[in-house]
Amino acid sequence: METPGPRTGQSPDLDPTLVRSEFAPRTTYLNSASTGLLPARAVTAMHEGALSVAQGRPADMFADVEAARAAFARLVGVPVGRVAAGASVAVYSGLVAAALPEGAEVLTAEGDFSSTVNPFHVRADLKVRAVPLERLAESVRPGTDLVAVSVAQSADGRIADLDALRAAARAHGARVYLDASQATGWMDLGDHVATADFTASVAFKWLTCPRGVAFFVAPEEAEGFGGLRPLLAGWVAGERPWDSCYGPVEELAHSARRFDESPALLAYAGARHSLELIEDLGVAAIGAHDLALADRFRAGLAGLGHEPVPAPGSPVVAVPGLGARQPELSAAGIEVSDRAGNLRVAFHFYNTAADVDRLLAALSG
Repeated sequence: METPGPRTGQSPDLDPTLVRSEFAPRTTYLNSASTGLLPARAVTAMHEGALSVAQGRPADMFADVEAARAAFARLVGVPVGRVAAGASVAVYSGLVAAALPEGAEVLTAEGDFSSTVNPFHVRADLKVRAVPLERLAESVRPGTDLVAVSVAQSADGRIADLDALRAAARAHGARVYLDASQATGWMDLGDHVATADFTASVAFKWLTCPRGVAFFVAPEEAEGFGGLRPLLAGWVAGERPWDSCYGPVEELAHSARRFDESPALLAYAGARHSLELIEDLGVAAIGAHDLALADRFRAGLAGLGHEPVPAPGSPVVAVPGLGARQPELSAAGIEVSDRAGNLRVAFHFYNTAADVDRLLAALSG
């Protein structure tokens, strides 16, 4: 006789006891594409860090930055020397934009997230071209210098065909910049980040970190960092930061740390432990769990006569025409988003089958 899975609806490979020990939301929270829930271990670490400052004995939270950087590197499969630590995807989009020559062509997806694409539009001397996401790879052409795209679209969860994009970029000599903000934490990025020229990701969504934490993956020093210039370099970007506090920084870090922003230390104090939890649970188990819940919701929507935006393999489900119901659902204790008229629902590892069924019941009323 087949052994049934956990009654909670969680994947058999996901440790439900560990999940329950870290999260106790007071709502049916289905909005991780906006903000992930903070685990208890991160809240405790931030509280202790804040107290250490209040009591005049500041903890060494720079150690937390390095631990978080190393954890992110492991999660996306790159050497830690390729990872910069900052606070915003837009900052790193701006660094990539600043590295392009005058007249360069940048290919983007229509309706992509502003932090991913707007810094390229700000430079009036660049040629920015937008095409439907489904046509991105086929739209790379001779003369395309860079393709900038989100791995998963914020508005509706659609996933870029990264294999096709990589092949097209190589064929035409274009570089690739990925925004993985809606993918890190649930998606096995395989060698996509390792082979992309540049990748940025915030960590306050699927990685369940506090706001103020973001990571950037750059080429290595041997590759000239892909032509990036450390335009924001302060003392933390020095090879020996504590010897770089005054005057020009004499020696920039020989790693991607030269692209660090001065870190929001309390946020990183929590991020270290959030990323530890993601590693403890495992991205493969998290992804399988998230996608199972999303598929359950899609099946339930079909029974209600609703058709979501096609986004196979995504834990984000966007339902056209239902976005206006977001306030009503929030008042009932179900947290979702209204994005471009769509009801956007995002399932993560702290969600259960019961959460899915509660939302479906509310939508059927």
